[in-house]
Amino acid sequence: MQRKISEKYLSKSFWGNKKVLITGINGFIGTNLAKILISKNAEVIGVSNNRDKDISLKFENILDKIRYHRVDISNNKALNKVLKKYRIEICFHLAAQPDVNIARKNPFQTFESNIKGTYNLLDGLRKSKVIKSIIVASSDKAYGEYPLTRLPYKEKYDLRPKYPYDVSKACADLISKAYSSEIFKLPIITTRFSNIYGPGQLNFTALVPDCILALLKYRKFVPRGNGTNKRDFLFVNDVCELYLCLSYNLFKDSKLSGEVFNAGTNKGYSVDSIIKRLCLLKNESKLYKDIKSSYVKRLQIGEIPNQFMSYAKLKKYFGWKPRYSIKEGLQITIEWYEKFLKKHRKSKLLRDLKS
Repeated sequence: MQRKISEKYLSKSFWGNKKVLITGINGFIGTNLAKILISKNAEVIGVSNNRDKDISLKFENILDKIRYHRVDISNNKALNKVLKKYRIEICFHLAAQPDVNIARKNPFQTFESNIKGTYNLLDGLRKSKVIKSIIVASSDKAYGEYPLTRLPYKEKYDLRPKYPYDVSKACADLISKAYSSEIFKLPIITTRFSNIYGPGQLNFTALVPDCILALLKYRKFVPRGNGTNKRDFLFVNDVCELYLCLSYNLFKDSKLSGEVFNAGTNKGYSVDSIIKRLCLLKNESKLYKDIKSSYVKRLQIGEIPNQFMSYAKLKKYFGWKPRYSIKEGLQITIEWYEKFLKKHRKSKLLRDLKS
């Protein structure tokens, strides 16, 4: 990483005793972010409506180190009780229904979580006198589909979503814009990141963990397309460090409010190339050949064919760029799953995988 970024955003002297709210704290990003913030002596408050995901917090030994509330963010009354209980200074809004497949089958649930949950949260924080930094996690999918010749996505691009998940994230994006306007003046930065992967991702329909499960002999990998779709992949450690950077800088400079930042690697990887890299890291050339031979001869309906992100604006503002190569990130991720799945091989989580 270029060292133009002030290292103060990693300092315990800044984060120590700060009251930090993480929505979706027991999710993939939430767990990783909470772990770092706890190490910085922040007072971490978390909300989630899904007890099953607590397995990540328990595995990382941080469940008893956070102030945890079982709350659905689409429940305005319950969420406001939490917001009134604490003088939240910094918020990371990560809670969402993240599964594209679920969104196609149950758009109502997705809209309730991703849209209603966002305006419930921001309207509650609007009444706060101490909030100084809110990071709202949008998505690359908010942009919708652009031709390959216009990729990577840039922040100035119009939002053109049409599928349920993509629309839900774009709506949350625009809601954040309204609350950061001169009417309400909430300090908000919106992030649109590419596909995030790494330790702790327990959404096993996502490409990387799905393929790793096959590599480790837990189940068969069934491709959903022909492998040509291009995606950008950002390692979770890079994401968490970037969240700290953005929230710190917004806390120090309210003029950043209303800004949108993309993050990715500036290039797309085909689904086939990611599968091949994972198989090579475990010396599973035969598995790769088997998977390749099973590609379906059509693109999946309801998914954008190609998506990858420019981080040029982040580099201009903060000198940021990803630190982890795709090879390094995938290797670390495989090693984490080996440890996690070994410990939880008899758990309900793995029984469900085989059912």
